[in-house]
Amino acid sequence: MAQPQQPTTKEVRLFRNNRSQAVRIPVEFELPGERALISREGDKLIIEPVPQSTGLLELLAKWSPLDENFLEIEDKPAEPEEIF
Repeated sequence: MAQPQQPTTKEVRLFRNNRSQAVRIPVEFELPGERALISREGDKLIIEPVPQSTGLLELLAKWSPLDENFLEIEDKPAEPEEIF
């Protein structure tokens, strides 16, 4: 069964929120999350979701292992130091 086609254009209401202009986004255009990026291309404003940050483990899993031979470094404990 074919999905109903989402509208690509819809008139929305602009309003003031303190010193900023705001726009009401209809439910069919909702973005995920609580923040968005806005940019301008000529007369057009483009609103897009902020990319979700990747966790450290996910980021490390995407990286290829290094083919580097690192020098061995002797890891000596710190020398005690008298402080007066």
